[in-house]
Amino acid sequence: MISKGADNSGGANPMAKVMSLVAALCAGADSIDDTGRLRHGAMPALFSGIRAPSTLGTFLRMFTHGHTLQLHAAHRKFLARLAARTPLLPGAADLAFVDIDSTHKRVYGRAKQGAQVGRFKGIRTLHPLLATISTPTARPVIAAVRLRQGRSADVRGAPKLIAETIATAREAGCSRTLLVRGDSKFYNADVIAACRRRGARFSVVTGTNPSVRKAIAGIGDDAWQQISHPTGVVVPDTGEVIYDADIAEIPAYTAFTGRKKAEQVTARLIVRRVRDLAKPAIVGEQGELFPVWRYHPVFTDNPAPLVEAEAQHRQHAIVEQAIADGKSGPLAHLPSAHFNANAAWLILWAITHNLLRAAGTLASLFHAKASTAGLRGHLIHVPARIARSGRRVKLHLPQRWPWQGAWTQLFDTVHAPPETG
Repeated sequence: MISKGADNSGGANPMAKVMSLVAALCAGADSIDDTGRLRHGAMPALFSGIRAPSTLGTFLRMFTHGHTLQLHAAHRKFLARLAARTPLLPGAADLAFVDIDSTHKRVYGRAKQGAQVGRFKGIRTLHPLLATISTPTARPVIAAVRLRQGRSADVRGAPKLIAETIATAREAGCSRTLLVRGDSKFYNADVIAACRRRGARFSVVTGTNPSVRKAIAGIGDDAWQQISHPTGVVVPDTGEVIYDADIAEIPAYTAFTGRKKAEQVTARLIVRRVRDLAKPAIVGEQGELFPVWRYHPVFTDNPAPLVEAEAQHRQHAIVEQAIADGKSGPLAHLPSAHFNANAAWLILWAITHNLLRAAGTLASLFHAKASTAGLRGHLIHVPARIARSGRRVKLHLPQRWPWQGAWTQLFDTVHAPPETG
């Protein structure tokens, strides 16, 4: 971590400053000034060692790229220990998913380092890349994050991030099947190679390049199998909700044929097709001559049956839950003009996200699936009256409080005496 050096340096007492930042982010701070909420009212009577916002801002601005890597290493170890001590990833020993995605965070100050006009015309952004771990019964936790410049390609840094995430997942108890999922931005030979080197399986959208279109054209009409979506699926291009689709597969499709023989990969190509709702079925009084389809191909070595493998890939959208949770809280802003300060803020958000998810699993089954905003409202933003009796501080919590049982369960579990023997 940052050098402890002189007592009056910005890097002094780093643990106290990191803990102050994590506590503030747990409470919903989305800027450096917002960390002052830890010092309002009677909070200093309950918590000691809280640092002022100006001190925390100075601390963040001292971060270098090396310091952010150290903080990321601490984040990885913390996640592994959380998974070992809480039911954070139930079922991870049998099946777990790694989802990789990127997002753009709009910024407004021209002084922000790394802010560039990229994908969105006229909008300056920073471009974080993140990877999450989840199971069929658990919400995603954040395994790795990287802050990048606004014009960075989506796949930049993805192979290394995937390798780190797979290692983190193994440390967190994902000992058997690990499936890495991504959209077409990560259909890349280096990404697939990173998965295979680490013993993980992959499931990545290919897009419709000429080779894929030729392969899809060779699927016979009798090979398509109809499936239904009980809750509906939104088509991104049209916004329409569909409830039925057809799926088929090509058992052996060779990807990246333009590269060396050793870099080519042969695996399943699973194709889902839906009616093209952007084109009306009837023009004037004449019906359509033949159906028009939209194809969604997925390249995967998932050995599960066709219907199950296709459904597991569509659940990749769960990564958006983590992104939405961040943007509704600590990632509402990237608070500093310094690139590495924002990179550190991003990692601290990941630590906070995982800590809140672990708290939710200890509180109740409902809170294990609740959003982080819900966890803050139910378990953290709790009004209480402070009283002193017999040189002890007592908290008088609200009466007829609907989340009393969950909060008490969390408190009793965290403060239980250590196990012996």
